[in-house]
Amino acid sequence: MVKVSIIVPIYNVENYVEKCLKSLVGQSLKDIEIICIDDGSIDNSLKIVNLYAKSDERIKVLTQTNQGQSVARNNGIKIARGEFIGFVDADDWVDDEYFEKLYNAAVRFNCDIACAGFRKSKFSKGRIRKKFTKYNVLKNIEDKVKADNLPQDNYIWNKIYSREKFLKNNFTFPAGRYFEDVAILIKILYFLGDMVTVPDTYYHYRKRGGSTVRTQSIKHSTDFKWARKELYSFAKEHNINIAIRKDYDRKISYNILGLPILKSYCCENKTIYKLLGFIPFASRIIK
Repeated sequence: MVKVSIIVPIYNVENYVEKCLKSLVGQSLKDIEIICIDDGSIDNSLKIVNLYAKSDERIKVLTQTNQGQSVARNNGIKIARGEFIGFVDADDWVDDEYFEKLYNAAVRFNCDIACAGFRKSKFSKGRIRKKFTKYNVLKNIEDKVKADNLPQDNYIWNKIYSREKFLKNNFTFPAGRYFEDVAILIKILYFLGDMVTVPDTYYHYRKRGGSTVRTQSIKHSTDFKWARKELYSFAKEHNINIAIRKDYDRKISYNILGLPILKSYCCENKTIYKLLGFIPFASRIIK
């Protein structure tokens, strides 16, 4: 019996995917399947994944033409067989007992969602961004939103979800969009049942310059605003009390030797640039 299906979209991550796969095949929970969906990589990512698949039958490899992370995740969900599903980005990794602790907590407390803390990392373990100190079962949507720190930490990957409930609600990630987590997570928290917080285990989120959330373009800015609008509209429609961030839509830091030299703040239809993160330098209008 597969207890957790782990869905891993892959696109041009040859320098990172091996660390990700090592953390997954080394999980203390052995009854898992690792569904890797290559999204048309043009580097050695698929070759690395196939090498791992040869030595571990729990790894399933799908390939698709480049259609984006959302489509890759949706295709992974279609073939998942686990009691629960989880998502790991190919440039990230998890603690050795991560999925065992989440699965055991979900079963023990009869919850549809189990939620872990996470670290934001550049090289090694990184700093803790979210930490839970005890098991806490949350039934109310506003309690879930507060524990998950929406809209600040709007991430799909530091949790597992009941596959039956996920499919029953026909959740799919919006194709062709960036920041799909922001648009869909609040809906998952609302329509699924209880969520339990799980202490002493972490998802490790790698902060890197070329990743989806770090790349600046008009498309990224437009999709971020769309996703935030989806989030706030759903919250308003269902009377969910959620903070509204009005300071900026997205912040990107440009670093040299680890030091922030320039930061850009996207707000409304304008991008503002600040030297060292606080000295106004320039701005441009996004049409």
